[in-house]
Amino acid sequence: MTEMATASRSSTNHLLRRDVRFLGNILGEVLVHQGGRELLDHVEKIRETSKALRAEFVPELYEEFVNTITGLEPGVRHQVIRAFAIYFQLVNIAEQNHRIRRKRDYERSAGEAVQPGSIESAILELKDKNLPLNEVQELLSGISLELVMTAHPTEAMRRAVLDVHKRIANEMMELDNPSLTYRERERLREQLRNEVLTLWQTDELRDRKPTVIDEVRNGMYFFHETLFNVLPDVYDELERCLAKYYPEQKWHVPTYLRFGTWIGGDRDGNPSVTADITWRTLNMQRNLVIHKYETLLKALMRKMSFSTTIVKVNPELLESIELEREAVELRTVERWTNDHEPYRIKITYMIQKLQNMREEKFKGTSQRYHQVSEFIADLQLIDRSLRHHYADFVADTHLKKLIRQVELFGFYLAALDVRQHSQEHENAMTEVLAKAGVTDKYNELGEEEKIELLHGLLSDSRPLLHATASLSEGAKECLEVYRTIHRAQEEFGEGCITTYLISMTRGASDLLEVMVFAKEAGLVRRTPEGKLVSSIQSAPLFETIDDLHAAPEIMKTLFDLPVYREAVAARGDMHEIMLGYSDSNKDGGMVTANWELRVALNKITETAGDYGVKLKFFHGRGGALGRGGMPLNRSILAQPPHTIGAGIKITEQGEVLTSRYSMEGIAYRSLEQATSALVKAAYLAKHPTLDQTADAHWEEILPSISETAQTKYQDLIFRDPGFMTFFKESTPLSEVGELNIGSRPSKRKNSERFEDLRAIPWVFAWTQSRYLLPAWYAAGTAFEKYVDGDPAKLETLRRMYRDYSFFATLVDNLQMALAKADLLIAQQYADMIKDDEIRTRIFTLVQEEYDLTKRILLEITGQEEILDNVPVIQESIRLRNPYVDPLSYLQVQLLSELRQHREQGEDDTELLREVLLTINGIAAGLRNTG
Repeated sequence: MTEMATASRSSTNHLLRRDVRFLGNILGEVLVHQGGRELLDHVEKIRETSKALRAEFVPELYEEFVNTITGLEPGVRHQVIRAFAIYFQLVNIAEQNHRIRRKRDYERSAGEAVQPGSIESAILELKDKNLPLNEVQELLSGISLELVMTAHPTEAMRRAVLDVHKRIANEMMELDNPSLTYRERERLREQLRNEVLTLWQTDELRDRKPTVIDEVRNGMYFFHETLFNVLPDVYDELERCLAKYYPEQKWHVPTYLRFGTWIGGDRDGNPSVTADITWRTLNMQRNLVIHKYETLLKALMRKMSFSTTIVKVNPELLESIELEREAVELRTVERWTNDHEPYRIKITYMIQKLQNMREEKFKGTSQRYHQVSEFIADLQLIDRSLRHHYADFVADTHLKKLIRQVELFGFYLAALDVRQHSQEHENAMTEVLAKAGVTDKYNELGEEEKIELLHGLLSDSRPLLHATASLSEGAKECLEVYRTIHRAQEEFGEGCITTYLISMTRGASDLLEVMVFAKEAGLVRRTPEGKLVSSIQSAPLFETIDDLHAAPEIMKTLFDLPVYREAVAARGDMHEIMLGYSDSNKDGGMVTANWELRVALNKITETAGDYGVKLKFFHGRGGALGRGGMPLNRSILAQPPHTIGAGIKITEQGEVLTSRYSMEGIAYRSLEQATSALVKAAYLAKHPTLDQTADAHWEEILPSISETAQTKYQDLIFRDPGFMTFFKESTPLSEVGELNIGSRPSKRKNSERFEDLRAIPWVFAWTQSRYLLPAWYAAGTAFEKYVDGDPAKLETLRRMYRDYSFFATLVDNLQMALAKADLLIAQQYADMIKDDEIRTRIFTLVQEEYDLTKRILLEITGQEEILDNVPVIQESIRLRNPYVDPLSYLQVQLLSELRQHREQGEDDTELLREVLLTINGIAAGLRNTG
């Protein structure tokens, strides 16, 4: 079996190399066609020299390499940059296609063998462990995973470019078809050359920042292109596997996996996201999902030619049609004239009712659907009737998937979370309470006084203000958001918005403010019988290390408040809590952030358990290592199993969306692996297998390691007076802000303070300059201090790496960061720093820490080289580096020239453009932005 897998892997890797070579040759043809042989010669010389330097560093060759790059004439330089950047785009397409090919090859050659990480592997494992049917049902009813798209500006590529990528990917997949004729292959090659030429002549840079509505469209693209089809297929595969191993049950898996979104709802630091934008977002989402249902119903209608002259349909179908004829006017849908084809008649009315949902005048009438349950009822009626005359094959093939799609996407496509900074709520509350005559200086009250006042207001059913009260624009907008949520829940369904996230939560009052505003809008209310009803939940976002420390006590304070606890009970005794991986890492460094997040997870879970509250943790992970990024299945398994509770939410951001969800095959594999991990994690939560004694002992070691790491990290980042100069001058921080990749500003305030810099540009800038500092700095010092020359302690860390999943994941992420970092290149960026003392001192600190971290990680893992444990990634990085290096050297040269111009009060748009092109190229080469 192993030999077969190895042979298969070797064969398919050969196919990847073939594809990369094939696309590289086409790019070469395009370069000659567009820039002449001279352009290709420049690119080839730089590529070959860079490759040779990676194989063996020769000072004379290095000098020649630098001279070649710095000697490029500006027009040629521009084209060379684009050539390397586009090459990486093509390599990434080839690698994505190869992932799909590998899965198909495995399924074709493995026969009855089960692929690791598949849904079937997880269900087979339950069967092998003799888990009884009732426990499997209980396990599946308790799992939940929501993947939340965010508009965080980390996707450096334009949609137009991604569209070309998709066409190239599809044509490359077609080349694998063994039945193609010679002429068909030649035609495909011509099409691919056309696409690469189109890519060459397409501007990869945006000419303006995207608007929020642009970002909404970008997010909806993934639903339209892949997720609408793929998500129900994942459910179908789970049900197939359950039926195979637990055939005694007829399975319809409860909804456990769905997508949400922040795009159009996240207003933290983005004044462009208004209540009106939120309403437009929900309308756009509904229009897309209705369009999808209409398309599917029209396709279904073509297949539903069953005639009552041959079969006897269910009488309830005929009764339903009679009711529709009386209630629904066919205005925009042509009436079906064959009275013997009832399914087609029924579907015409269903399509009309969907179309009528777009028009306000039909609201409240029988001419449209109002609840998604009404639409599902009609589909189930058709399903029952088909089975009534034994057309069950048709029902299973065509109705089952559509019903699942409606269950998953409803009439709003994806639940929209609303997020706002806690300070905005305090400002609005101060103004509202002053206007209401409650207190003039709410913002000056102590935390306990605020809690007492807000809890009293939450208990009082009377409104604070008249709807027409005069308020500032900021306060009016704040209150309008809650009114919009209430209106949206009535129009699109209560599930369209149920979570209100509070950034920078510092106290219980931050959550109570949101609940008081929600009460004002009717989102929290009492029934005539006195029962509290809440259709929204305030969810804290704990971001910094101090916030994580304070979190358990904040939640305890809230759970002790009778009315707040009632509101939690109204949401099924479930509370959502978000943890920020980006800001905690920026605040405390990689080791400390990971450890403190784990501690917070455990302590908050314990606190909630004392009050009978189940928690849904929302993990705010970014795409990059310095922001908690890792494969989806690993991020699920990285959580302590007992903290899964009421489910998991995870952010899917920027370039992650494109890499995971732009192609159906990869989207399916990613979601399949996530489902498999979720099932395994749920099993572990109920059947712990770890040696709890060893686990507890290891967890006693980590606080001191974390403390050492935090001190080392903060000594540099917060306490070294030269650090901000080093950071700003040796990275493209300010230029990244000119890339037009998001509607949101890169800082929360117009401030130069480190605290006000967002985590995304922080990580993006370090990644571009090849330091990747946030993803590894201080780890070496922390591990070295713990070991302190004691072989027994080193052996403890080795055992932890072997047997303790949290520590193994941490060490492997550190390895990945070190492998992607390159301090020889980073030195070039450091040379841009004007102050010799700052440059030499801080770069020496960074270099020493890098060397120390590398040495201690190799001692812990027992490896000879970093990433020996994952040779596929190790090889990918090794092959990519020679192509990224020229872009890095060019970026340093361009940054130096551009900054020199700007210091003299001049600007050069062409230079800036070239800098931005190198940023795009390096992002594609390293497969990371922020």
